[in-house]
Amino acid sequence: MSRNRLTIIGIIVIVLGVILFSSLFTVYQTQQVLVLQFGEPKRVIREPGLNFKFPFIQNVVYYDKRILDLEPPLETVILSDQKRLEVDSYLRYRIRDPLRFNQTLGTEEIARSRLGALLNSGLRRQLGGVTLSDVLGDARIRVMAGVKRDLEQEASNFGIDIVDVRIRRADLPDQAAMSIYARMRSERERKARDERAQGFERSQQIRSAADRERTVILAEARKQAEILRGEGERDANQIWASAFGRDPQFFRFYRSMQAYREALGNDDTTMVMSPDSDFFRYFGSITGRGPAPPAR
Repeated sequence: MSRNRLTIIGIIVIVLGVILFSSLFTVYQTQQVLVLQFGEPKRVIREPGLNFKFPFIQNVVYYDKRILDLEPPLETVILSDQKRLEVDSYLRYRIRDPLRFNQTLGTEEIARSRLGALLNSGLRRQLGGVTLSDVLGDARIRVMAGVKRDLEQEASNFGIDIVDVRIRRADLPDQAAMSIYARMRSERERKARDERAQGFERSQQIRSAADRERTVILAEARKQAEILRGEGERDANQIWASAFGRDPQFFRFYRSMQAYREALGNDDTTMVMSPDSDFFRYFGSITGRGPAPPAR
């Protein structure tokens, strides 16, 4: 009898333990919980701690309340200038309203799929109205602001807040990139040829102007040199004439000494002349009238 009683008590304890275990659940700091009763939402729990629910008739659905990342696959977008662009983007979002989220989407997998489609649509809509230079320039910020604005309007219906939308990388397809690079290279080469031609033309103009100025300066210098030379010769002739007029004998003697120095200045000079030559008239007398000494 006592054994049967112990068995019953044990069964009762086990049943109570199961019921208690089914009635308690824990909410962590990174979670938010939606309590459902036969599929109908009853309450939302956002604060961490130990909570109670009715066993067997209520169940809980956990949702992450941290910022979640979505990285959709690479998408090819056609810009307004008909250039194809491969866009690698990412999205950050947060579940703001678990009840609305559960009613509209249900699971995070469905939410990621739906947000990926919305992000792709927003990128195509915004990038379809800009050119490649806009995407590579300051207009990229405006494009991403437009994508985020569109996503916020759609995501608010799902109880989701959009935190950030970014384009991580935007590249041209390989064939298009090679074509554009070749066109850019030819354009740069054409500009380089134009710059070289303009530089050569400018250098020729500068060189011609310099040559013309050089010719004018040299001509003016020669003119001044001829004028100064003429004035110098005139002054020299006047001085020589004045000196000759004052003492003709000394002038002749001085000129003869200069002739001796120029003719006999080198050691290897050899002259064959008559001893009574007029060239040696000052060798015998300072006056130039005496007989010349005999040759040795």
